[in-house]
Amino acid sequence: MGAVSSRLPVFPWDRLEPYKATAAAHADGIVDLSVGTPVDPVPAVIQQALTDAANSPGYPTVWGTAALRDALTGWATERLGARGLAHTNVLPIVGSKELVAWLPTQLGLGAGDKVAYPRLAYPTYEVGARMAGAEPVAYDEPTDLDPAGLKLLWLNSPSNPTGRVLTADELRRTVAWAREHGVLIFSDECYLELGWEADPVSVLHPDVCGGSYDGIVAVHSLSKRSNLAGYRAAFLAGDAAVLGELLGIRKHGGMMVAAPVQAATVAALGDTAHVAEQRARYARRRAALRTAFEGAGFRIEHSEASLYLWATRDEPCWDTVGELAERGILVAPGEFYGSAGERFVRIAFTATDERVDAAVRRLAE
Repeated sequence: MGAVSSRLPVFPWDRLEPYKATAAAHADGIVDLSVGTPVDPVPAVIQQALTDAANSPGYPTVWGTAALRDALTGWATERLGARGLAHTNVLPIVGSKELVAWLPTQLGLGAGDKVAYPRLAYPTYEVGARMAGAEPVAYDEPTDLDPAGLKLLWLNSPSNPTGRVLTADELRRTVAWAREHGVLIFSDECYLELGWEADPVSVLHPDVCGGSYDGIVAVHSLSKRSNLAGYRAAFLAGDAAVLGELLGIRKHGGMMVAAPVQAATVAALGDTAHVAEQRARYARRRAALRTAFEGAGFRIEHSEASLYLWATRDEPCWDTVGELAERGILVAPGEFYGSAGERFVRIAFTATDERVDAAVRRLAE
């Protein structure tokens, strides 16, 4: 029973619980800037679509409705600049985390296979490799990897946790290298709508992929852009052969997006007003927190996109976490994202305006 779990690291967020308790004991309550979960309302147009589809007694399909696939291909064409997408080039998924965690297993990877991901990265990339019994490999520059045995290469732009954005030229070189060596690319682009000091580009853009989706798949989520983390609404777009294989596997596994969520996704992708409104909220919070943390002696690196500030005071990250917890502010230790982050913390700007203002006041004391 413990054979698989024994391959995995301790769940990182469990280690933060004592610091959360300290922060929660603050007289004015906790300001939680750690997880990065949306706190603002689900837009009304999406709630209405979910409600209208509530009477859905039958099983949904794994591939989704035709209306959903139209919405996915249409959005990827308009927003990502993708060209020539058919329904076979898209696949809805039950949130992006389950895909990241289970992808190596669904691809049939195992002992002797390698899965590569950025040295500073969302920890589930490594977890997915370990659950499949494959070898996780962290990289600084993907084209410096040894391609022998490398079956899956994760890209992440904008990055979680650093907010770094890869340029079209960087992406283009990596796609060419991966194709030369027969390595499958999955590009995690869940923060693409949240560029602040850079304009993130998708791996599906013709300037990157040359108009061909061979060997590349992009991962997108509505959790951040539309406050739908609770809906588990996400999708894949790219290589039809790869997505066809995953579709067949996921049919057997029953990995179906709930029918009301499918309808809500169509509504979310068809409305841009709520995206602009939410961006404006995050922009205000980002500016306030950046100014406050820099005023308190922090240095911000990268952070040109995403929902986080990547910050350091050039001290061990747990020291920073502990000191901020005493002020009632909870942040994520950079060590969660790899040893290269051991002197950084990740600061989410997903708290309410009132809680952000509280953090600003405390940092100024």
